[in-house]
Amino acid sequence: MASRVLVWSGSALAALAVVVVGWTYLKHPDLFRPPVVTTAISILAPVSEAIYGTGTVEPERWAKVVPVQRRRLVELCRCEGQSVKTGQILGRQDDAEEVSALHELEINNEQLERDLNRAEKDRDKSDAAKTEYEQRFTRLEESKSRISAQKVRIDGLVLRAPLDGMVLRRDGEVGEIVGPTDVLFWVGPPAPMQVVAEINEEEITRITVGQKAFLRSEAFATQALRATVSQITPKGDPTRKTFRVYLRLPADTPLRIGMTVEANIVYREKTAAVVVPAEAVTGDTIQVVTGGKVERVPITVGIRGSRNVEIIGNVSKDMTVLSPARTDLADGTRVRVENASLKQATPDAPADTTPGPGTPGPGAARPGATSDPKPAAVVASSVDPDDAVISSALSAHVDSIVNDARRNVGKYSAAR
Repeated sequence: MASRVLVWSGSALAALAVVVVGWTYLKHPDLFRPPVVTTAISILAPVSEAIYGTGTVEPERWAKVVPVQRRRLVELCRCEGQSVKTGQILGRQDDAEEVSALHELEINNEQLERDLNRAEKDRDKSDAAKTEYEQRFTRLEESKSRISAQKVRIDGLVLRAPLDGMVLRRDGEVGEIVGPTDVLFWVGPPAPMQVVAEINEEEITRITVGQKAFLRSEAFATQALRATVSQITPKGDPTRKTFRVYLRLPADTPLRIGMTVEANIVYREKTAAVVVPAEAVTGDTIQVVTGGKVERVPITVGIRGSRNVEIIGNVSKDMTVLSPARTDLADGTRVRVENASLKQATPDAPADTTPGPGTPGPGAARPGATSDPKPAAVVASSVDPDDAVISSALSAHVDSIVNDARRNVGKYSAAR
């Protein structure tokens, strides 16, 4: 009898378990299905890495015209955009005081000449007469020197073109009082032009003469503007922690003198690399889906883009990878991929990576961020790699923003 009770109890438990499992399946059917994952497909695409900076368009040769003395303007040419020659008069300052002083010096000089002529007639009569002649001669020479110096001061009130070229800009108006701190004219040949860019000192070692650069200007937001590194200033600015880099512009550039641009200098590039979305990488591994099961594959991260990264390892194009990565899934876990969630790792598109005015590029850290900066990269399309470079290279802004934020946070922590 006792044995039958035990058997009945075991059967009851089994039945109860079946009921619980059945009820659970009806209420939560996903618990008995493989987890649904989103995936991406690795692709082969050109990839480049760039350094970000900001700069201003300038002529390669130009000069400022500033007054030597502080005086009132009495004449100023209306010559913006006109060609000028070296020494051509562009304006004058009030020289009435200097001219009056010159007139007095000239009158005194005439008297000294008359005195010298009289002394010259008697200089052989005695030693005293000879001494007097020599003194008058010396005074006359001193007077001539003062007159020459005064004429130089008067000439300094005349504003002249310092070199052949064009009057690029004119400031000031007749009647204003101007001095050595006031720039009245910018003069120089309008071509060739260059961009004078500022690059962070942390990145300057990666830049060399001859590298190509891509520029972005708000005035030509849809155009891929090109330039070439022509010179790097040997000494940096220790206050701003930047180096000056000169980028030569082509003759057909639409940019104009004085425009500000964002410069992206390409220092490393590959014609083809395997890329996946950045969210698919966790540390030094990615998760591929083979036969419906998850498998971790060790990789080395190469160039990091705003959305995609280059991966180096036992991974080829057209492989299915988890995106985003699922660290909660162990190797061998069976997963379910729905067609609706399958996506391809597409190259960075210009529309997605070109920020608007005042907007940081994709992936740029917000002020105060302290995460480790990553090299900015460009993943270009296979149609025209150069045109795509200009858009995605803006993610190089990450370096400067994060580095500045890190320094600011360090200063704040030290102050506390």
